[in-house]
Amino acid sequence: MYPGHPGGTTTARSRGGGSPMSSVSKGIKKVEVGLKWDPSTAGSPPNDLDIIAATYAADAPYGKPVYLVHFDSRSPDGTITLNRDSRTGQGFGFDEVMVLELDRLAPTYSRVVVGVAIQQQETQKVFGDITNTAVRIREGHTDLAQNDLAGVADSTAATIAEFTRDESGAWSFREAIRGFDADPTSFASLMGSKI
Repeated sequence: MYPGHPGGTTTARSRGGGSPMSSVSKGIKKVEVGLKWDPSTAGSPPNDLDIIAATYAADAPYGKPVYLVHFDSRSPDGTITLNRDSRTGQGFGFDEVMVLELDRLAPTYSRVVVGVAIQQQETQKVFGDITNTAVRIREGHTDLAQNDLAGVADSTAATIAEFTRDESGAWSFREAIRGFDADPTSFASLMGSKI
């Protein structure tokens, strides 16, 4: 579990589902990942979802992430930041927003995977238990992808996007919806597997 978030589950199974690749965009420079969901009903534990980004080295794009960015951290160079964090889903618009300035990432990094994980409280929840989940990935005012995570409704975590840098230095985006049965810590170590 990340510091500051108690509880969690220990299993870590990958689940297919959603679209493995529904869109590819090239020459990406700066993107915004937004996540929204409805609060839990009165008397229920809060719905707490987190956006997580994992950055991988050019010489080990499917190895261990060099660093993670989530609710209480940012990238060492300030290129990936979580601008808005919600622990309940209350509010208007997107509850969590992460900005990735890919064009500013050092050449030593060639891959970034972004995912969403549910922080588990008293009872384990899956995406299907949380109403009106939505993910939006956009560059400027152009939406690159939108998804409601219905394809991974039985999962507790999911990858949503993969960004890769080619030999010329240009970044490409690929929507990559893949569900996992994992707590946030386990998910962080698994999300970089080939998707």
